[in-house]
Amino acid sequence: MTTHRIGVMYDRDWAPEGLLPFARDVEALGVEDLWVVEDLGWTGSIASAAAALAVTERLRVGIGITPAPLRSPALLAMELAALARMFPGRLTAGVGHGVREWMEKAGVAPRSPLALLEETVQAVRGLLRGEEVTVQGREVSLDGVRLVHPPAVVPQVLAGVVRPRSLELAGRVADGAIIAEGHGPDDLSSAMQHMLKGRDEKAARPNLTVFAFLCVEDDPQRLRSTVGPALDGHAAWLGRSPEDVFAAAGPAPTAATRVRELWAAGADTVVLRAVGPEPFRQIEAAVRELRG
Repeated sequence: MTTHRIGVMYDRDWAPEGLLPFARDVEALGVEDLWVVEDLGWTGSIASAAAALAVTERLRVGIGITPAPLRSPALLAMELAALARMFPGRLTAGVGHGVREWMEKAGVAPRSPLALLEETVQAVRGLLRGEEVTVQGREVSLDGVRLVHPPAVVPQVLAGVVRPRSLELAGRVADGAIIAEGHGPDDLSSAMQHMLKGRDEKAARPNLTVFAFLCVEDDPQRLRSTVGPALDGHAAWLGRSPEDVFAAAGPAPTAATRVRELWAAGADTVVLRAVGPEPFRQIEAAVRELRG
C-alpha cells in the first residue's frame, strides 16, 4: 500500500447536515483525510471540523482554508488547540489570504495580505507550541498571549496559497502549503521550488497537500458536460486555458493515474473534490482503484 494519503473534500455546496454521514462513510472506505471548506457565506470550518472529528475514530480532518482576515490569530489558535486536545493527531489547519472581494465585503480586507498571513501563521504556530507570543506587526498585534491548554500533539499549519511570493512565505513560516484545484504536476514542482527557496535548510521538507477535481465517468460527452464548467471557471481564475486545468477525470483507472501523477510530482496528500452526480460513487471508484 502506498504511503501517500488520499483525502476527500466535503464540497461547500453540499448541505451541512450531510457532513456527518459522509464522514462516517469515507472513513469506512479507508480514506485517510476529510477536508472541510470555509468560504464566505457557506459554512464555518471549525464547527464542521469538530463535528466530523466527533463522529469518526481515525479520520484526519483538514481545514481548507480559513481566511486569515476573518479570524484573530489568538482565537484561531484557541479553536485549533481545543480540537487538537480532544482529537490528538487528527487535525490539519489550512490558513490563507482569503478572496479579496469577499474580505472587502466582510470589512476585513488587510492592507498587506502577505504580512497578515505571515504574522498570523507565525503567531498561531507559536501559540500551539505553548509559547507566550508577542507580535507588533503590520497587521497583527498580540501582547503576551499564551494558551492555557496547548495541545500535546501540535497540528500542522499549512498555508493555502498560489503565487510565488506566497509559496515562498509558506516555506518560510508554515509547515507546508495547500495547492488549489486545477494545478498539475508541473505546478507542484514549481511550488516546491518556491517553498524551498524560503525554507531554512535545516527544516523538514514542507508538506504539500493538493486539491484536485474528480470526475469518474466513462462517457466522454457526459464527462465534458459534467466537469467542464468547473474547469472553465478555474481556467479564468488561473489565467490558463481549460485544457491546461488539471483534473482526475475519466474512467476510474484514468482518474487514479492522474492522482498518482500528483503524488509522483511531490504531493503528500491529494484531496479529491468530486464534481457531478453521485459523488460518493465516484470517490469509492477512485479510491478502490488507487488502493487496489
